[in-house]
Amino acid sequence: MAANSTFKLFSTSGGIGLDFSDPSSEAPLPPPPPPTEVLSSEVSSTLKFSVEPVTLDGLTLFKGRVSTKEVFGLPNSDLVPGVYEGGLKLWEGSVDLVKALRSEVQCGHLSFNGKRVLELGCGHGLPGISACLEGARVVHFQDFNAEVLRSLTIPNVNVNLAKESLSGRSDESNCGSGAELRFFAGDWSQIDQCLPYICNKENDLDCCSEQPVSGYDVILMAETIYSISAQQNLYGLIKKCLRRPHGVVYFAAKKYYFGVGGGTRQFLSMVEKDGIMAGSLVAEVADGSSNVREVWKLSMK
Repeated sequence: MAANSTFKLFSTSGGIGLDFSDPSSEAPLPPPPPPTEVLSSEVSSTLKFSVEPVTLDGLTLFKGRVSTKEVFGLPNSDLVPGVYEGGLKLWEGSVDLVKALRSEVQCGHLSFNGKRVLELGCGHGLPGISACLEGARVVHFQDFNAEVLRSLTIPNVNVNLAKESLSGRSDESNCGSGAELRFFAGDWSQIDQCLPYICNKENDLDCCSEQPVSGYDVILMAETIYSISAQQNLYGLIKKCLRRPHGVVYFAAKKYYFGVGGGTRQFLSMVEKDGIMAGSLVAEVADGSSNVREVWKLSMK
């Protein structure tokens, strides 16, 4: 499929041999933690935080590293549904997304200058950091776990933006361009209670039309659509937060997440069925190291 081609719904009745799990058969998850804002001054001071450089098409960012065992007591665990959603690992999709965003900016298809940006499921926060370096006015980071924000996201933001006139202190809240940086923890079903830029009428699809400055201009997310059971909450949050009519969503994910049922095709089928947003393919990565990965753009019809 060519880049920037428009997604069309396809039939899954042709027997493509994928193991899509039935969400109703999954074990009940524990109740999500209450949504909360995590202040940058709450950065963890007791955990060992080390960094290593990551070069992304000429841009060098730093990848923080902390011990999953020290933070959660979960050695060798990338994901424990409802408890720890993988935020301490730098997933391939985050790197793919940063590269795709840089290409979009360089080609003139995207500008972060003066924009409000929200990164969902941020983990390391590299896409949000990249947006800040490109001149975003507001960058808000969300992760399921407050512990991820305190032990990894906030220190990683500080380290990466230090060269942009950020002092590196945990109580800083602005990058060199003066961007507003804030951090929010909680489940997608409830986090809108904390986010400052959302539509006021949850069920009104035109809710932002009366307040043209409402919502986020750009929503970023990587490796967030692996769980079918969480996708409705994620998509509902996107519709509450995205500025209309010109807001855009960029997301990176694998084409299929075998064994758990999610993936770009399944998610985009849900989006098209809803009929409010349209998707176009921005980049495809088939390097042989994993399942085919993609970066997509969503915009309002």
